[in-house]
Amino acid sequence: MSIADKIRQKKTYLGIEFGSTRIKAVLIDDEFNPIASGAYSWENKLEEGYWTYSLDEIHKGLKGCYAELKNDVKNKYGVTLTGFKAMGISAMIHGYMAFDRDGNLLVPFRTWRNTTTEKAADELSERFEFNIPQRWTVAHLYQAILDNEPHLQKLDCVMTLAEYITFLLTGEKIAGVGEASGMFPVRDCDFDKDMVACFEELVSEKGYDFKMSNVFPSVKKAGKTTAKLTKNGALLLDETGELESGIPVCAPEGDAGTGMVATNSVKVGTGNVSAGTSIFAMLVLEKPLENYYKEIDIVTTPDGLPVAMVHCNNCCGELDAWVNLFEDFCRLAGVKLSKSELYQLLYKTSLDAKSDCAGIYAYNFISGEPVVQADNGKPMYFREADTKLDVATFFRAELYSALASLKIGMDMLFEKENVKAQLFSAHGGLFKVEGVAQQYLADGLASPVAVMKTAGEGGAWGMAVLAAYHDNSDMTLCDFLQEKVFSDMESKVLSPTKDGIDGFNAFICRYKKGLAVVKTAGEI
Repeated sequence: MSIADKIRQKKTYLGIEFGSTRIKAVLIDDEFNPIASGAYSWENKLEEGYWTYSLDEIHKGLKGCYAELKNDVKNKYGVTLTGFKAMGISAMIHGYMAFDRDGNLLVPFRTWRNTTTEKAADELSERFEFNIPQRWTVAHLYQAILDNEPHLQKLDCVMTLAEYITFLLTGEKIAGVGEASGMFPVRDCDFDKDMVACFEELVSEKGYDFKMSNVFPSVKKAGKTTAKLTKNGALLLDETGELESGIPVCAPEGDAGTGMVATNSVKVGTGNVSAGTSIFAMLVLEKPLENYYKEIDIVTTPDGLPVAMVHCNNCCGELDAWVNLFEDFCRLAGVKLSKSELYQLLYKTSLDAKSDCAGIYAYNFISGEPVVQADNGKPMYFREADTKLDVATFFRAELYSALASLKIGMDMLFEKENVKAQLFSAHGGLFKVEGVAQQYLADGLASPVAVMKTAGEGGAWGMAVLAAYHDNSDMTLCDFLQEKVFSDMESKVLSPTKDGIDGFNAFICRYKKGLAVVKTAGEI
């Protein structure tokens, strides 16, 4: 059957993911191949001390990426897209969107990127004896309570971005279990009842009577929701009115969950790394950790298995800024190189540098980085005075910097909890240039790293696959991925090298010493 016929007969699935710098829509066929895509670029803004995106931009981006996808379908296959078998929404995990009873946003959307909830996160972690990172929704809510923010008097519900978009499309307040685990601790595929009782008692002491069941969404395992696209939801997505309503919509998942799906990493002992504006590594656990650590989150797979997660706020932002600088230099020099060619040239050149980037210090903190206790964003580069500077060494140091905080967090998991991974699968924009960041990650984690052919598609493809699981939920998610999606998926595995491991470790030793400079600069 031709792709055009599959589209006409609605044998396709749609995934939309709201990333930090791009909203992407991916349409896949019933063999899980990407057949069309659309995107919308956007940037968060720092307003009144919070990183945020406006509601207008959220709505505009949703419509814009779908319109581009629809045009892509029309241009490639001569077919008007009017529906699909199922769809799903993903977004940056965590964050805080507070609404009143009439659906009005009470304060600007507070994204995962904000590091303004330290007091709340510390107090909740101590009470729960469970790490509550600053990014988590409950930390934002409790910080608002500690600060007696006026908007709490009108609070009706709290959602993440993926949940909000799903609510607009379906009218239902639901969260996939993986997404929910980035809001509040989860146990047995629901919010942990003992911790819920503890939280409700805690906020009662502060003069509030929030009930979690009223304020937070209901939690759903992958494949276990009956939500459908409403007429209003269809019109919101496609203003032409050509999109049909009634399409099944799976429970929303964060980029953590879609990253696990996109890399076939939902089985115990498997791990994945997702790298874009932020970077995080996840490892499905065989047993609970013996202790809790501020640097390690405990979340779940989309079907509820516990996962250790190291999440870093910064990854590719500073790399992209340097590529843009070289692009500007090329323009001034009259040299015509595409952005893709520049990435290839600069990344590949870094392979010629010495593995320890001797004498160079590089930090990619555009925003605060809790994993290394850097409160404020201050991207920096400096070097020892007698260090030879060349493009290869400079860019290798910048690439290491994009992975450094992650390595520090993962080393804690490996060394203090003796956790092991057989293989990490990687995806996201950092790995589009073949064999560079992948090798550095293998060296940094001292573990083999695989990159699949879908690595560049990222979470939007993973969300489309979760939508497809909606029609296959008689299988476990692990079996569905292994037997149907990844049975013949192409991938390339790179193993760590001794020189690479030693070099990265030497860089990290220097990196840790230089953190004092970065933290001081962050206070200026």
